[in-house]
Amino acid sequence: MANEAGQLREEGLKRFRDGMYPEALASFSQARDALLAAGDRSGAAEIINNIGVIHRIERRKADAIAALSEARALFEELGNQSQIAQTLGNLGSLYAREREPAEAVRCYRQAIDLFAGLGDGERQGQTLQALSSVYRQLGEWSQALATYAAGVSALRHPSVFQRLLRWLFTSALGALNH
Repeated sequence: MANEAGQLREEGLKRFRDGMYPEALASFSQARDALLAAGDRSGAAEIINNIGVIHRIERRKADAIAALSEARALFEELGNQSQIAQTLGNLGSLYAREREPAEAVRCYRQAIDLFAGLGDGERQGQTLQALSSVYRQLGEWSQALATYAAGVSALRHPSVFQRLLRWLFTSALGALNH
C-alpha cells in the first residue's frame, strides 16, 4: 500500500511539474486515499496540501480553502510546525490572489512567525517577499518596501539581484540614519 501511494505521489508530482493539473489531482487523490488507509497521516497531509495548491492554481477557492485547512489541521495534530507554516503560506497566496488582503496578511504573518521560530530564514524571507506584494496591492508602499527588505535580509542564499537589493537597502538606511 505504501509503495502504491509513493508511486501515485511521484506520478502526481511529475504531472504537476508538467502543468497537467487535472491528472495530478487524480493521482494525488488516489495517493491521499492510500496513505490514509495505511494510517500515514503525515504523508496524507502533504498530499492534501498539494491538492489545495492545485485547486488554488485552478481558481477553485472553496476547494482550495477546504484542502489547505484540512492539511493544516492534520499538521497541527502531528505538531509539524514547518508544514503548518507552509500551508499558511499557501493560504496566504490564495487570499492574495483572491484579493482578500486582510486574510492574506493574517496567514502570511502566522507563517513568517513560524518560519522565524524554526530558524528557516529562506522560507521566512520568501514569505516576507510575498507579503510585500500584498502591501503593494494595498498601496502601502513604505510597508511593502520595508517588508521586502526584511525578506531579502532573511534569505540565506539570495540571488545576485537580491544581494544588490540588500546592499541598496542597507545603503539607503545608512544614509537616512546620518
